[in-house]
Amino acid sequence: MAAFEKHMPSDVEIVSCHSLHGPNIDPKGQPLVLIKHRASQQSFDLVENMLSCLESRHVYLTAEKHDSITADTQAVTHAAFLSMGTAWHANKQFPWEIARYVGGIENVKINVTLRIYSNKWHVYAGLAILNPSAKAQIRQYAESVTELFKLMLGGHREELEHRIKTAGKAVFKASKDDQDLLLRDEVLDQFSLGKVPKERTPNNHLSLLAIVDCWWKLGIVPYDHMICSTPLFRLWLGVTEYLFRKPALLDEVINTAIEDNTFRSDDLEFTFAARGWSDCVSFGDFSSYRDRFEKIQTYFAPRFPEAIRVGNQMIKTILEKTERSN
Repeated sequence: MAAFEKHMPSDVEIVSCHSLHGPNIDPKGQPLVLIKHRASQQSFDLVENMLSCLESRHVYLTAEKHDSITADTQAVTHAAFLSMGTAWHANKQFPWEIARYVGGIENVKINVTLRIYSNKWHVYAGLAILNPSAKAQIRQYAESVTELFKLMLGGHREELEHRIKTAGKAVFKASKDDQDLLLRDEVLDQFSLGKVPKERTPNNHLSLLAIVDCWWKLGIVPYDHMICSTPLFRLWLGVTEYLFRKPALLDEVINTAIEDNTFRSDDLEFTFAARGWSDCVSFGDFSSYRDRFEKIQTYFAPRFPEAIRVGNQMIKTILEKTERSN
Protein backbone atom coordinates (compact mmCIF):
# COMPACT_ATOMS: atom_id res chain seq x y z
CA MET A 1 0.00 0.00 0.00
CA ALA A 2 2.90 2.34 0.70
CA ALA A 3 4.05 1.90 -2.90
CA PHE A 4 0.56 2.64 -4.22
CA GLU A 5 0.31 5.75 -2.11
CA LYS A 6 3.76 6.93 -3.17
CA HIS A 7 3.43 6.37 -6.92
CA MET A 8 -0.30 6.58 -7.72
CA PRO A 9 -1.99 9.96 -8.36
CA SER A 10 -4.15 11.11 -5.48
CA ASP A 11 -7.34 10.75 -7.52
CA VAL A 12 -6.74 7.03 -8.20
CA GLU A 13 -8.76 4.73 -5.95
CA ILE A 14 -7.09 1.76 -4.28
CA VAL A 15 -8.84 -1.56 -3.59
CA SER A 16 -6.68 -4.59 -2.91
CA CYS A 17 -7.51 -8.29 -2.80
CA HIS A 18 -5.74 -11.47 -1.71
CA SER A 19 -6.96 -15.03 -2.23
CA LEU A 20 -5.72 -17.05 0.74
CA HIS A 21 -4.90 -20.31 -1.00
CA GLY A 22 -2.46 -21.76 -3.51
CA PRO A 23 -2.83 -22.11 -7.29
CA ASN A 24 -4.03 -25.73 -7.20
CA ILE A 25 -6.95 -25.08 -4.83
CA ASP A 26 -10.54 -24.51 -5.91
CA PRO A 27 -11.31 -20.91 -4.82
CA LYS A 28 -14.94 -21.76 -4.01
CA GLY A 29 -15.48 -21.30 -0.28
CA GLN A 30 -11.88 -20.22 0.35
CA PRO A 31 -11.23 -16.84 2.04
CA LEU A 32 -10.69 -13.83 -0.21
CA VAL A 33 -9.51 -10.70 1.59
CA LEU A 34 -10.81 -7.38 0.27
CA ILE A 35 -9.15 -4.14 1.39
CA LYS A 36 -10.91 -0.83 0.82
CA HIS A 37 -7.81 1.29 1.24
CA ARG A 38 -8.71 4.46 -0.65
CA ALA A 39 -11.94 4.15 -2.57
CA SER A 40 -15.61 5.09 -2.67
CA GLN A 41 -18.16 2.49 -1.67
CA GLN A 42 -19.37 2.40 -5.26
CA SER A 43 -15.91 1.50 -6.57
CA PHE A 44 -15.42 -1.06 -3.84
CA ASP A 45 -18.77 -2.68 -4.65
CA LEU A 46 -17.76 -2.86 -8.32
CA VAL A 47 -14.54 -4.72 -7.48
CA GLU A 48 -16.36 -7.06 -5.13
CA ASN A 49 -18.96 -7.83 -7.77
CA MET A 50 -16.26 -8.65 -10.34
CA LEU A 51 -14.59 -11.04 -7.89
CA SER A 52 -17.84 -12.78 -6.98
CA CYS A 53 -17.34 -15.19 -9.91
CA LEU A 54 -14.69 -16.97 -7.80
CA GLU A 55 -17.38 -17.95 -5.26
CA SER A 56 -14.90 -17.31 -2.47
CA ARG A 57 -15.82 -16.24 1.07
CA HIS A 58 -15.13 -12.52 1.35
CA VAL A 59 -13.23 -11.19 4.38
CA TYR A 60 -12.94 -7.43 4.93
CA LEU A 61 -9.72 -6.14 6.51
CA THR A 62 -7.45 -3.13 6.67
CA ALA A 63 -4.02 -3.45 5.06
CA GLU A 64 -2.34 -3.50 8.48
CA LYS A 65 -4.64 -6.21 9.84
CA HIS A 66 -4.13 -8.23 6.66
CA ASP A 67 -0.34 -8.15 7.07
CA SER A 68 -0.59 -9.19 10.71
CA ILE A 69 -2.97 -12.09 10.08
CA THR A 70 -1.05 -13.22 6.99
CA ALA A 71 2.09 -13.40 9.10
CA ASP A 72 0.21 -15.34 11.79
CA THR A 73 -1.31 -17.87 9.40
CA GLN A 74 1.26 -18.21 6.61
CA ALA A 75 4.78 -17.01 7.37
CA VAL A 76 5.65 -19.34 10.25
CA THR A 77 3.72 -22.23 8.69
CA HIS A 78 5.78 -21.94 5.50
CA ALA A 79 9.03 -21.57 7.47
CA ALA A 80 8.35 -24.81 9.33
CA PHE A 81 7.74 -26.85 6.19
CA LEU A 82 10.63 -25.24 4.30
CA SER A 83 12.89 -26.20 7.21
CA MET A 84 11.69 -29.81 7.14
CA GLY A 85 12.51 -30.10 3.45
CA THR A 86 15.91 -28.53 4.03
CA ALA A 87 16.69 -31.00 6.83
CA TRP A 88 15.66 -34.03 4.78
CA HIS A 89 17.74 -32.77 1.86
CA ALA A 90 20.77 -32.20 4.12
CA ASN A 91 20.49 -35.76 5.41
CA LYS A 92 19.94 -37.07 1.86
CA GLN A 93 16.58 -38.55 2.87
CA PHE A 94 13.38 -39.22 0.98
CA PRO A 95 11.18 -39.46 4.10
CA TRP A 96 8.40 -41.53 2.49
CA GLU A 97 10.99 -44.30 2.03
CA ILE A 98 11.83 -44.36 5.77
CA ALA A 99 9.39 -46.25 8.00
CA ARG A 100 9.64 -43.81 10.88
CA TYR A 101 8.32 -41.02 8.64
CA VAL A 102 5.24 -42.81 7.32
CA GLY A 103 1.77 -42.66 8.85
CA GLY A 104 -0.15 -40.27 11.09
CA ILE A 105 1.27 -36.79 11.61
CA GLU A 106 4.25 -37.62 9.41
CA ASN A 107 1.94 -37.89 6.38
CA VAL A 108 0.91 -34.26 6.78
CA LYS A 109 4.51 -33.10 7.21
CA ILE A 110 5.69 -34.87 4.06
CA ASN A 111 2.76 -34.02 1.81
CA VAL A 112 2.61 -30.34 2.72
CA THR A 113 6.39 -29.92 2.50
CA LEU A 114 6.40 -31.35 -1.02
CA ARG A 115 3.37 -29.26 -1.92
CA ILE A 116 5.17 -26.05 -0.92
CA TYR A 117 8.36 -26.95 -2.77
CA SER A 118 6.34 -27.74 -5.90
CA ASN A 119 5.37 -24.07 -6.19
CA LYS A 120 7.34 -20.97 -7.20
CA TRP A 121 9.96 -19.70 -4.75
CA HIS A 122 8.93 -16.05 -5.04
CA VAL A 123 5.46 -16.76 -3.61
CA TYR A 124 6.93 -17.66 -0.22
CA ALA A 125 9.84 -15.21 -0.38
CA GLY A 126 7.48 -12.30 -0.98
CA LEU A 127 5.13 -13.27 1.83
CA ALA A 128 8.03 -13.54 4.27
CA ILE A 129 10.48 -10.81 3.26
CA LEU A 130 8.06 -8.04 2.26
CA ASN A 131 5.84 -8.36 5.34
CA PRO A 132 7.39 -6.67 8.43
CA SER A 133 5.21 -8.72 10.78
CA ALA A 134 6.43 -11.96 9.20
CA LYS A 135 10.11 -11.29 9.91
CA ALA A 136 9.59 -11.13 13.66
CA GLN A 137 7.48 -14.27 13.70
CA ILE A 138 9.89 -16.33 11.61
CA ARG A 139 12.73 -15.17 13.86
CA GLN A 140 10.77 -16.27 16.93
CA TYR A 141 10.07 -19.66 15.36
CA ALA A 142 13.80 -20.19 14.79
CA GLU A 143 14.48 -19.17 18.38
CA SER A 144 11.81 -21.54 19.68
CA VAL A 145 13.27 -24.42 17.65
CA THR A 146 16.79 -23.68 18.91
CA GLU A 147 15.85 -23.30 22.57
CA LEU A 148 13.70 -26.44 22.66
CA PHE A 149 16.40 -28.46 20.88
CA LYS A 150 18.97 -27.32 23.46
CA LEU A 151 16.69 -28.47 26.27
CA MET A 152 16.37 -31.85 24.56
CA LEU A 153 20.12 -32.20 24.08
CA GLY A 154 20.79 -31.22 27.69
CA GLY A 155 18.26 -33.71 29.04
CA HIS A 156 16.38 -30.97 30.92
CA ARG A 157 13.12 -32.88 31.22
CA GLU A 158 11.35 -30.73 33.82
CA GLU A 159 12.13 -27.44 32.09
CA LEU A 160 11.16 -28.84 28.69
CA GLU A 161 7.91 -30.33 29.97
CA HIS A 162 6.96 -27.14 31.83
CA ARG A 163 7.64 -24.95 28.81
CA ILE A 164 5.77 -27.18 26.37
CA LYS A 165 2.71 -27.62 28.55
CA THR A 166 2.60 -23.95 29.51
CA ALA A 167 2.62 -23.04 25.83
CA GLY A 168 -0.05 -25.65 25.09
CA LYS A 169 -2.38 -24.30 27.79
CA ALA A 170 -1.99 -20.76 26.46
CA VAL A 171 -2.70 -21.69 22.84
CA PHE A 172 -5.28 -24.45 23.31
CA LYS A 173 -7.59 -22.88 25.87
CA ALA A 174 -9.71 -25.02 28.17
CA SER A 175 -12.79 -23.76 26.35
CA LYS A 176 -11.58 -25.51 23.22
CA ASP A 177 -11.67 -28.96 24.82
CA ASP A 178 -15.27 -29.58 23.86
CA GLN A 179 -14.59 -28.98 20.20
CA ASP A 180 -13.90 -31.86 17.84
CA LEU A 181 -10.32 -32.32 16.76
CA LEU A 182 -9.76 -31.01 13.25
CA LEU A 183 -7.89 -34.24 12.45
CA ARG A 184 -8.07 -37.79 13.83
CA ASP A 185 -6.08 -41.01 13.48
CA GLU A 186 -8.27 -42.43 10.73
CA VAL A 187 -7.91 -39.20 8.76
CA LEU A 188 -4.16 -38.86 9.23
CA ASP A 189 -3.43 -42.43 8.12
CA GLN A 190 -5.34 -42.08 4.83
CA PHE A 191 -2.81 -39.89 3.09
CA SER A 192 0.50 -41.71 2.83
CA LEU A 193 3.12 -41.65 0.07
CA GLY A 194 4.72 -44.80 1.48
CA LYS A 195 3.63 -48.06 3.13
CA VAL A 196 2.38 -47.48 6.66
CA PRO A 197 4.39 -49.65 9.12
CA LYS A 198 2.65 -51.94 11.61
CA GLU A 199 4.25 -50.11 14.54
CA ARG A 200 4.70 -46.34 14.72
CA THR A 201 8.12 -44.94 15.65
CA PRO A 202 7.80 -42.31 18.41
CA ASN A 203 8.94 -38.83 17.32
CA ASN A 204 9.63 -35.76 19.44
CA HIS A 205 7.94 -33.56 16.81
CA LEU A 206 10.26 -30.60 17.36
CA SER A 207 8.63 -28.71 14.49
CA LEU A 208 5.19 -28.92 16.14
CA LEU A 209 6.42 -28.14 19.65
CA ALA A 210 8.22 -25.09 18.31
CA ILE A 211 5.19 -23.70 16.48
CA VAL A 212 3.11 -23.75 19.66
CA ASP A 213 6.00 -22.28 21.64
CA CYS A 214 6.27 -19.56 18.99
CA TRP A 215 2.54 -18.80 19.12
CA TRP A 216 2.72 -18.62 22.91
CA LYS A 217 5.72 -16.29 22.92
CA LEU A 218 4.02 -13.98 20.41
CA GLY A 219 0.60 -14.11 22.09
CA ILE A 220 -1.05 -15.64 19.01
CA VAL A 221 -4.25 -17.67 19.39
CA PRO A 222 -4.56 -19.46 16.02
CA TYR A 223 -8.31 -20.06 16.31
CA ASP A 224 -8.84 -16.29 16.16
CA HIS A 225 -7.75 -16.33 12.52
CA MET A 226 -9.76 -19.28 11.22
CA ILE A 227 -12.05 -16.97 9.24
CA CYS A 228 -9.19 -16.04 6.92
CA SER A 229 -6.85 -19.00 7.32
CA THR A 230 -5.24 -20.82 4.41
CA PRO A 231 -5.77 -24.55 3.79
CA LEU A 232 -2.14 -25.21 4.79
CA PHE A 233 -2.60 -23.32 8.05
CA ARG A 234 -5.69 -25.40 8.85
CA LEU A 235 -3.70 -28.57 8.22
CA TRP A 236 -0.84 -27.34 10.40
CA LEU A 237 -3.23 -26.30 13.17
CA GLY A 238 -4.99 -29.64 12.84
CA VAL A 239 -1.90 -31.76 13.45
CA THR A 240 -0.65 -29.44 16.20
CA GLU A 241 -3.99 -29.56 17.97
CA TYR A 242 -4.00 -33.35 17.51
CA LEU A 243 -0.69 -33.57 19.40
CA PHE A 244 -1.36 -31.11 22.20
CA ARG A 245 -4.91 -32.22 23.00
CA LYS A 246 -3.94 -35.88 23.42
CA PRO A 247 -2.13 -35.93 26.81
CA ALA A 248 -0.72 -39.45 26.41
CA LEU A 249 0.76 -38.59 23.01
CA LEU A 250 2.23 -35.32 24.31
CA ASP A 251 3.85 -37.17 27.24
CA GLU A 252 5.28 -39.69 24.79
CA VAL A 253 6.72 -36.86 22.71
CA ILE A 254 8.40 -35.29 25.75
CA ASN A 255 9.81 -38.65 26.82
CA THR A 256 11.11 -39.29 23.30
CA ALA A 257 12.71 -35.84 23.19
CA ILE A 258 14.77 -36.61 26.29
CA GLU A 259 15.51 -40.34 26.03
CA ASP A 260 15.46 -41.30 22.34
CA ASN A 261 18.18 -40.24 19.90
CA THR A 262 16.52 -41.68 16.77
CA PHE A 263 15.68 -38.25 15.35
CA ARG A 264 18.67 -36.32 16.74
CA SER A 265 20.48 -35.84 13.42
CA ASP A 266 17.21 -34.84 11.77
CA ASP A 267 16.50 -32.34 14.55
CA LEU A 268 20.01 -30.90 14.30
CA GLU A 269 19.59 -30.23 10.59
CA PHE A 270 16.07 -28.91 11.19
CA THR A 271 17.43 -26.42 13.73
CA PHE A 272 20.13 -25.27 11.30
CA ALA A 273 17.48 -24.96 8.59
CA ALA A 274 15.05 -22.91 10.69
CA ARG A 275 17.83 -20.47 11.57
CA GLY A 276 18.98 -20.33 7.94
CA TRP A 277 15.55 -19.47 6.59
CA SER A 278 15.14 -16.87 9.34
CA ASP A 279 18.44 -15.25 8.34
CA CYS A 280 17.38 -15.11 4.68
CA VAL A 281 14.18 -13.33 5.66
CA SER A 282 15.80 -10.99 8.20
CA PHE A 283 18.44 -9.87 5.69
CA GLY A 284 15.85 -9.47 2.93
CA ASP A 285 18.00 -11.74 0.77
CA PHE A 286 15.85 -12.83 -2.17
CA SER A 287 18.82 -14.35 -4.01
CA SER A 288 19.79 -16.69 -1.16
CA TYR A 289 16.16 -17.54 -0.58
CA ARG A 290 15.78 -18.57 -4.22
CA ASP A 291 19.01 -20.60 -4.24
CA ARG A 292 18.04 -22.54 -1.11
CA PHE A 293 14.49 -23.13 -2.33
CA GLU A 294 15.28 -24.26 -5.87
CA LYS A 295 18.08 -26.62 -4.82
CA ILE A 296 15.69 -28.50 -2.55
CA GLN A 297 12.89 -28.24 -5.09
CA THR A 298 15.01 -30.11 -7.64
CA TYR A 299 15.80 -32.81 -5.10
CA PHE A 300 12.14 -33.61 -4.38
CA ALA A 301 10.68 -32.87 -7.85
CA PRO A 302 9.97 -36.50 -8.93
CA ARG A 303 7.33 -36.91 -6.21
CA PHE A 304 5.49 -33.61 -6.72
CA PRO A 305 2.56 -34.92 -8.84
CA GLU A 306 1.58 -37.58 -6.31
CA ALA A 307 2.11 -35.24 -3.36
CA ILE A 308 -0.15 -32.61 -4.92
CA ARG A 309 -2.86 -35.21 -5.58
CA VAL A 310 -2.75 -36.55 -2.01
CA GLY A 311 -2.41 -33.03 -0.61
CA ASN A 312 -5.56 -31.92 -2.42
CA GLN A 313 -7.43 -34.80 -0.81
CA MET A 314 -6.10 -33.87 2.63
CA ILE A 315 -7.04 -30.22 2.20
CA LYS A 316 -10.53 -31.12 1.01
CA THR A 317 -11.03 -33.37 4.04
CA ILE A 318 -9.95 -30.83 6.63
CA LEU A 319 -11.81 -28.00 4.90
CA GLU A 320 -15.02 -30.01 5.11
CA LYS A 321 -14.27 -30.80 8.73
CA THR A 322 -13.61 -27.15 9.54
CA GLU A 323 -16.86 -26.05 7.89
CA ARG A 324 -18.82 -28.61 9.90
CA SER A 325 -17.13 -27.40 13.12
CA ASN A 326 -18.03 -23.80 12.33
